[in-house]
Amino acid sequence: ALENNISVRQRQNALLNNDQDITAAKGNFLPSIGIGGSQRLNLGNVEVFDGNFVDRTFHSTSLGVNISHTIFNGFRNTNIYKQSLLNKEANEEEYNRIKDNVALNVVNSYLNVLLNLENLNIAQAQLNFSLDQLDRVKELVEAGTQPQANIFDAEATLANDEQSLTVAINSYTLSLLSLSQVLQVPFNGFEVEIIDLENPSDTIMYNDIQPILNHAFQNRSEIKVAEKNIESAEIGRLISKSGFYPTVSFSYGLNTGANFSNLSNDNSFFQQINDNKGHSFSLNLNIPIFSRYQNKTNLAKSSLQVENRKLALEQTKIDLESNIQRAFTDAKAALKTYISSQKTVSARQLSFDNAQERYNIGALNAIDLEQNRTQLVRAKSSLVRAKYDFIFKTKVLDFYIGKPLDL
Repeated sequence: ALENNISVRQRQNALLNNDQDITAAKGNFLPSIGIGGSQRLNLGNVEVFDGNFVDRTFHSTSLGVNISHTIFNGFRNTNIYKQSLLNKEANEEEYNRIKDNVALNVVNSYLNVLLNLENLNIAQAQLNFSLDQLDRVKELVEAGTQPQANIFDAEATLANDEQSLTVAINSYTLSLLSLSQVLQVPFNGFEVEIIDLENPSDTIMYNDIQPILNHAFQNRSEIKVAEKNIESAEIGRLISKSGFYPTVSFSYGLNTGANFSNLSNDNSFFQQINDNKGHSFSLNLNIPIFSRYQNKTNLAKSSLQVENRKLALEQTKIDLESNIQRAFTDAKAALKTYISSQKTVSARQLSFDNAQERYNIGALNAIDLEQNRTQLVRAKSSLVRAKYDFIFKTKVLDFYIGKPLDL
């Protein structure tokens, strides 16, 4: 899933984009170099003397190399570089957050496959039981100890179990489909390795939520992303302040050219290029006096951005604490449900075994036996759901405290 998930791959591309931003920010410290040239042709009459015009063809070539470099611009380039590094760090944390969510989604989908497989096994076992029960009823009817109507009841029960098995198979297939979509692999021929999860115990349950909260606030990626965003916004404010500082730049140019006319005998092209060489140097200073409120508004907006990022961090902490509190409460409730489901299955099993014995000796009718069996099947299905619900809820807490999900 981490290799194929589209969100993960998009975030990888975002990191590559951050690398380009860093490279561009580094480039701001380097001088810019350019080579230019132009060629001009003039055709037509020109006045050589008063009232004396001649037809002239004039060629003009100019070439130049220009170098410019920013010496000081209010530390703008330095802060842009720092901000580009922070943006990448924030995206790396966001990348980790997305990977964590994908991993948690895979765990949930895989546990759902195991859940539906156990339900499928229960449905298959009930179908096998109904087949055996039908054979048993036929023997009892032939022996004259039970009425013919019991065969019809047994056949109806068998048909109902066949329908339940079909539903279970469909649920298992859909859970496989869901997992394949999370992994983004073809569903045709898709299967997973089935592991036997032992019945969980209350020993895997966390007794105190505070260590989970402390670890999450210090290590969770969403917190780090919000903190990095605050740092980036503060540097953005420094970038806005650079508009109030003077800028100093230096430039150098090497220029030359050549001219030709049909009315003169000029030196050769390369001779003129060599003879006409010239150098130019300039040191430029620009002091901002009035920027039509642009610098002022940019600084105000960047300051508001810092405040918004701080509020975003507070909201992130509130959301994270709420999610962990909810997960902790859900896990405790899931444990209680699981324990009560175990007790219910044990009681229903004893009740069904007793009903089976009474039915075999003719002391209980088929309807009452089927009611006992239905209650047992429901109890077993509830236990399976409670088991995997509790496992997943504890995995969510593991997730928040930083434990690997594959343990």
